[in-house]
Amino acid sequence: MSLFGRPRDEDGGSPAPETAAVAPERSTQPPPRPARGRGQGEEVANIGKSIAIKGDLTGNEDLVIEGKVDGKVELPNNQLTIGANGTVKAEVQAKSVVVVGKVSGNIHGTERIEIQATGVVDGDVSAPRLVVAEGAVLNGSIQMSQKGSSPVAAPAPAVTGKAG
Repeated sequence: MSLFGRPRDEDGGSPAPETAAVAPERSTQPPPRPARGRGQGEEVANIGKSIAIKGDLTGNEDLVIEGKVDGKVELPNNQLTIGANGTVKAEVQAKSVVVVGKVSGNIHGTERIEIQATGVVDGDVSAPRLVVAEGAVLNGSIQMSQKGSSPVAAPAPAVTGKAG
């Protein structure tokens, strides 16, 4: 046996030749990007910082906006992220909204809205959960109600007993 556990050839000299392993062919395609913090197989669409869209935007996947969007954005079952370079002038409705850039318009999140320290929102926000980081700007009203409940307070129960 050699120092590294390989069998030596019969005369005790150098290690016996082994078959060379063939390296797998390398693909010219880049490796797939993992979805950021999402479950396996979920897609994240991106609007790059050089892209400008005017009109309504709807979809059924998570979206990151780094460019400019002017219109209406609806992602009822997904997360919308307005990136650091993103500028949105729109009514926004999504399951979850994260603002790192700038939004001019009302935002409705069915689960959560987060405005990070560099985020600016000029409009009303409505969601059951709201996170506003120190340094963030929010110019508008806030409406928070629990999921499935109405924002109006329930009336007091009627008194049925006689006073006397």
